[in-house]
Amino acid sequence: DVPKKVLIIGSGGLSIGQAGEFDYSGSQAIKALQEENIQTVLINPNIATVQTSKGLADKVYFLPLVPEYVEQVIRVERPGGVLLTFGGQTGLNCGVELERAGIFKKYGVKILGTPIQAIIDTEDRKVFSERIAQIGEKVAPSMAAYSVQEALEAAEKLGYPVMARAAFSLGGLGSGFADNKEELKSLAQQALAHSNQLIIDKSLKG
Repeated sequence: DVPKKVLIIGSGGLSIGQAGEFDYSGSQAIKALQEENIQTVLINPNIATVQTSKGLADKVYFLPLVPEYVEQVIRVERPGGVLLTFGGQTGLNCGVELERAGIFKKYGVKILGTPIQAIIDTEDRKVFSERIAQIGEKVAPSMAAYSVQEALEAAEKLGYPVMARAAFSLGGLGSGFADNKEELKSLAQQALAHSNQLIIDKSLKG
């Protein structure tokens, strides 16, 4: 069944010159839904975006993209469906939290587009590596770390140089290359301040 009303989790706060693609893709999603005569409800606290422009979405809520506020909007608006993949990392994280809390099920909201499990599998770097290995794709050897010490141990096993990637983080925050223990320690401390998981990859940088 095609829902009559859809909630779009917006792009939220954007850095100047960065992540504008989420604003653009969200705007296009709103236009596409309206072409199908589907009512659009947008939640986005950022007034300086195209998607919050007057006359684009049928209704806009300038509220923080956190589960508590999104649930309030769902309770009031009762959308039939929700789009999570047009708000960048903030939208994805919020959607995953809402799913785990059972909010979508509670209000009978259907997740449209990318299935929630696919989002979870790709956001969790360790699970993603396992899924890639299952289909036989060749990727750089990697290990998951949950502390600075674990990151250093992983790098010793993989051999330097390595690439550190924080999971569930905005715009690659806390990610980078390390040629030695000191560089990795600094990177890992930054990354783990934003995320509870860090993937250490064998660097393929030539």
